Amino acid sequence: MKLIFATANDNKAIELQKLMGDTIEIESLKSLGFTKDIVESEDSLEGNSLLKADSVFNHFNRACFADDTGLEVEALDGAPGVYSARYAGPTCDSEKNMTLLLRNLSNTENLKARFRTVITFKSKGITKQFEGIIDGTIVLEKRGSKGFGYDPIFKPNSSDLTFGEMTLEQKNEFSHRARAFAKLKGYLLAIDSI
Repeated sequence: MKLIFATANDNKAIELQKLMGDTIEIESLKSLGFTKDIVESEDSLEGNSLLKADSVFNHFNRACFADDTGLEVEALDGAPGVYSARYAGPTCDSEKNMTLLLRNLSNTENLKARFRTVITFKSKGITKQFEGIIDGTIVLEKRGSKGFGYDPIFKPNSSDLTFGEMTLEQKNEFSHRARAFAKLKGYLLAIDSI
């Protein structure tokens, strides 16, 4: 079974292929020569995920899925949330995002946070969404260089390591993305054809 993953992020594509195993082959937008920039203009993870899936499905007319992920920090009323990738501005990077987040948390003891992923699967006549959540805390000093995004400052409740200190295999055991994709994979294997 082949499925298009609506992402330009190679790290995500590699992570997801490992999660899907041999039964489902992930095709990235890059491998298909799709270079159009899909602007994430919605104000929710659900909205952005659907927008990306719709755009790719309408272009290829093939089964695809898209995801959107946000880090939701309790003391910041759920921010950065849907704006996680561009928290420090439109031309920011992960370092700037983490620096701003830690600065915004400097006067609070509440460091509770969660990562939330929403996946939209789109095929002919089918649109389904799946959610994965992992609860944890923000650590005030970056730890580890693995992963991407906020991984060096997020520690899931079930571990003493940050995502940035974990191997991909360790992270895939229980991450938000792994949980959402397990639901998608279960759905795909149950319907057996797309």
